[in-house]
Amino acid sequence: MTLEGKGMYIWKIRSCEGGDVDRIASLAQQAGLSHILIKIADGGYSYNYDYGTKTDLVPALVDALRSRGVSPWGWHYVRGEAPTAEARKSIERMRDLDLDGLAIDAEAEYKGRQAAAKEYMDLLRKDLPNTPIGLSSYRYPAYHPTLPWKEFLTKCDLNMPQVYWEGAHNPALQLERCIQDFKQLEPERPIVPTGAAYQRGSWIPAVDEMGAFLDEARRQHLSGANFWEWSTARSAGLWAGIADYDWGGSGGPTPAPPQVRDIVDEYLAALNTRRPDSVIALYKPDAIHVSAERTAKGTGEIIGWYANLLVISLPEATFRLTGYSGSGSSRHFTWTAESSKGRVVNGNDIFGLFDDKIGFHYTFFTVN
Repeated sequence: MTLEGKGMYIWKIRSCEGGDVDRIASLAQQAGLSHILIKIADGGYSYNYDYGTKTDLVPALVDALRSRGVSPWGWHYVRGEAPTAEARKSIERMRDLDLDGLAIDAEAEYKGRQAAAKEYMDLLRKDLPNTPIGLSSYRYPAYHPTLPWKEFLTKCDLNMPQVYWEGAHNPALQLERCIQDFKQLEPERPIVPTGAAYQRGSWIPAVDEMGAFLDEARRQHLSGANFWEWSTARSAGLWAGIADYDWGGSGGPTPAPPQVRDIVDEYLAALNTRRPDSVIALYKPDAIHVSAERTAKGTGEIIGWYANLLVISLPEATFRLTGYSGSGSSRHFTWTAESSKGRVVNGNDIFGLFDDKIGFHYTFFTVN
């Protein structure tokens, strides 16, 4: 089986609705959640298990969820120091709890540990050959090249990236970029992303960003999407944005209405065609373009600048959006680029828009 519709991660059962499993299950059902992912292990140890009283908190929640038609999955935070012990713990918990699937949360501790990842996955798949398994890790694989992506994903059924737009307010753009990045990675697996439903310091997503994330998941024809995490979604006032969203029923997502792409999306997409004429089509004929080298006036001058950028300075470059803000007639965004000749890590641009075209463009970056 795969994951379809809306899901939610649970970290600590006792922090969710005071540990009342019937209330958790009822709220999950009322919110239209199709599945819940419960933390069952950390490293070589069981999780949501009270070692003092020798009480496992997971079975009662699993029963309560199943009684309301909500699929229970487990997730295991793995560290790579003892892959055999971790695999045995995953297998033990999955069998004892009779869960529908497993998400492997592999992050910084597993970087550079390709052999450990292979050992863990080989043992896991040997004893759980038919269990749906997904990898839950970083949203942009190019930023984390030493994570054992291939070793994990080769024996996973799903890719479940953590698309946390922390510090920004552009969930759709970040999810789109995440999907495009993973298309460049082998092996490719169906994506079921996890969005940000939590507060970190002074940053908190708007309630409607929950819907924007789910809209983009449906626009991308993904089977489902999750959020991190139950207790924080409830305490931060983000629950309604998830609960009130109609994914489209148990038969899978209904087609999402066409969405108008922002000018910044169109600009990055045009850059990635590496064709100056595609980029210049976004400008007004009398646009002004300001760069460190010169000020260009009109598309006749500006297209020459792009010819130099895309052919001489950054040949065969891949451009990626890293930050975005603005609305109406103004946009501010940051970006990076990788090419065979050099790279940019500090791209910083401002658009002034007139009649939905770029009328003024300031850009700053350095090629290293």
